[in-house]
Amino acid sequence: MKMQELKNLAALMKEYDLTRVEVTPDGNITMERMAQPVLAGAPAPVINQAAEPVAAAQPPQEEGTVIYSPMVGVFYAASSPDADPFVKKGDIVKKGDVLCIIEAMKLMNEINAERDGEILEVLVQNGQLVEFGQPLFRIGE
Repeated sequence: MKMQELKNLAALMKEYDLTRVEVTPDGNITMERMAQPVLAGAPAPVINQAAEPVAAAQPPQEEGTVIYSPMVGVFYAASSPDADPFVKKGDIVKKGDVLCIIEAMKLMNEINAERDGEILEVLVQNGQLVEFGQPLFRIGE
């Protein structure tokens, strides 16, 4: 399977809350979603209709574009343990510049900047395991 096909499957899994995908060598794909367990004897929620509606607390909008992890793997900020990081907070990057490496299944995958800008924040630590869709960087104007 090609990397793009794996990314597409991962996106489908996330979109449809799938818990299992099996791909056979002959190309058959089996997808599965586990039902959410229902707790027996759990009390029903109590709704107080006399209370005024409470607005959901929303985090303040942060500026910039978030770069998300396209895969599950280990985040590396530099090409080797003794090398300087590819980028750090305050660096100016151009579209296509390498931001980090994610090691997945013994393959080193470069993650590139999606646009020009300044690194506003590095959201993960070197050597940290990252999930698909996890925010890695914030890039601003």
